[in-house]
Amino acid sequence: MWLVVGLGNPGSRYARNRHNAGFMVVDELRRRAGAPAPRLKLGAELSEATLAGKPVLLCKPMEFMNCSGLAVQRAAAFWKIPPERAVVVHDEMDVPCGRLKLSFGGGSGGHNGLQSIIEEWGSQDFSRVRIGIGRPPVQWDAADYVLADFAEDQRRLLPDLIAEAADATETIVKSGLQVAMNTFNKRKKNESEAGA
Repeated sequence: MWLVVGLGNPGSRYARNRHNAGFMVVDELRRRAGAPAPRLKLGAELSEATLAGKPVLLCKPMEFMNCSGLAVQRAAAFWKIPPERAVVVHDEMDVPCGRLKLSFGGGSGGHNGLQSIIEEWGSQDFSRVRIGIGRPPVQWDAADYVLADFAEDQRRLLPDLIAEAADATETIVKSGLQVAMNTFNKRKKNESEAGA
């Protein structure tokens, strides 16, 4: 079984925030899989589903971003899923808005949700689907930026970006991270070169 974690904050107040991009992708994957309504268990909304013909546990931690690792660690322990079979989907300021970057391992890059997972799980050896939200304008504090809704020009990109992140996650589950990286990281690079 694979564990797919989308990071975000619970509650309608945060639903359209940049920081909730991971939640949006898990919702899209649940829709695609025709998964049942999630159950609140172990501090997360959890749904068992089938993606790319493989069993997957879809997880949205419900204890706020800074504590995301608590629910992830509990769910992974309960279902006996190792970090190497986990995909964490999250917003990323160091990736331009409208782009994805897939990676494996490494630190948190200052992302509090990732930092919590690394600390609680005791491992950073999991796949990441990083959804670009871009850097904040000079006058913005980073925390205020991620906890604000997507700007109008960004919202136009959002449906395609969420769909692409869901595609990337399914590809990791089906074919492995390397295949997914070759497909999705290269795709954006080639598009940038074509537009140069």
